[in-house]
Amino acid sequence: MDKSRDRQIFKEFAKYSSLNVLGMMGLSCYILADTFFIARGLGTKGLAALNIAIPAYSLMHGLGLMVGVGGATRYSILKQSKDNEKTDYVFSQSMIFVLMLSLPFFLIGLFFSGQAATILGANEQIHATTSVYIKIIMMFAPVFMMNSVLMSFVRNDGNPRLAMTAMLVGSFSNIVLDYVFVFPLRMGMMGAALATAISPIVGMLVLSLHFIKKKSGFKFVNTRYNFKTSKDISALGAGTLVSQLASGVTIALFNNVVLHLSDNTGLAAYGIIANIAFVVSAIFAGIADGIQPIISKSYGAADQRGVTKTYHYAIATAISLAIIIYITVFVFAQPIVNVFNKDQSQKLVEIAVRGIRIYFTAFFFVGINVITAIFFSSVDKPKPAIAISSLRGYAFIIPVTLLMSSLFGMDGVWLSVAITEFLTMIISITFYIKNKKKQMSYVEVP
Repeated sequence: MDKSRDRQIFKEFAKYSSLNVLGMMGLSCYILADTFFIARGLGTKGLAALNIAIPAYSLMHGLGLMVGVGGATRYSILKQSKDNEKTDYVFSQSMIFVLMLSLPFFLIGLFFSGQAATILGANEQIHATTSVYIKIIMMFAPVFMMNSVLMSFVRNDGNPRLAMTAMLVGSFSNIVLDYVFVFPLRMGMMGAALATAISPIVGMLVLSLHFIKKKSGFKFVNTRYNFKTSKDISALGAGTLVSQLASGVTIALFNNVVLHLSDNTGLAAYGIIANIAFVVSAIFAGIADGIQPIISKSYGAADQRGVTKTYHYAIATAISLAIIIYITVFVFAQPIVNVFNKDQSQKLVEIAVRGIRIYFTAFFFVGINVITAIFFSSVDKPKPAIAISSLRGYAFIIPVTLLMSSLFGMDGVWLSVAITEFLTMIISITFYIKNKKKQMSYVEVP
């Protein structure tokens, strides 16, 4: 009976995680496609400008995911009680909340993109192109953020295949439009930004099939905004937000440190590393987001075996993938860098190749941390999730980067991520073991 149940759990894990990994990789290609076409169309300065703008995108994307993951987690737990009024209410509140959060981004894009570029660290050489990218991306914040919420709810409503399709179709449209806008139409940075901004609209059109086919377990209802519900949604999704912000904080921190140690070529090299890492991170985020509906559903049904086994499968998968990914990027580091090296800069190749081989050691630990943070959010324990995300995003990365860069220069910058993730992993595992001991008092899971 136990083996049969375990096979059922693994089958569900494989379905949700594989589909979500594919979808998240597609979603991450929004930025990677920009990186490729900007590198080919605008060269080193274009890459540097894009990398300066990414933290703004990370903040916007993080808030959208916070509402999406938080609202969808509460939806999955409530769904077990089959109370449609409550599930419809949570979805409606999530949509209202995310639209409210998107308004400041829209206004910044409309009126203050130049100031935002300055705050993010753009120098005179790349200020204009950075400002253009920020303006367009921020003005499309409502559709980016609504897309994140819809994606999370559709996935938690038992339709991970459609969620994956929406992410992949949106990503493919971004790639096609990037090429058209940057090369034939010669729109430069504005074209790359527009291609990225149109993609979530395409994604939402695909997601609308969930409602058209009447498969949806939730619908929007007319309701007044409730701060208490937003607070609950924010708490459950805070770990995801902090994790996304961590990416933005790391990029902003590294931008400043790298510029201090090198120049725009060094910043362009980091831009290549950061964007490839963004795609690899999406693999682990895909596993984590894939297990969230399963764990939340199991938790809501008091199925402790389902919760524990799903977590164990996710960790084993993350470690296996980390080994494969590191071997791949180590062996093919130079060909990967050359794809983005329009100017044929030998200096760029030297910095980026060495950087990739050091930086990517962090991914032996990243998956464990991301999955454990999502695990705690999924079982309605947001505090450990927030703590794990905060440690890797702020408490460790800032002092470790400053210390390591002062001692070992650029090598110290690349190594600081691995050290941060390793320290966080120790604490993540400690949190999980303590939580498991509490659960063992009433459920025994081998």
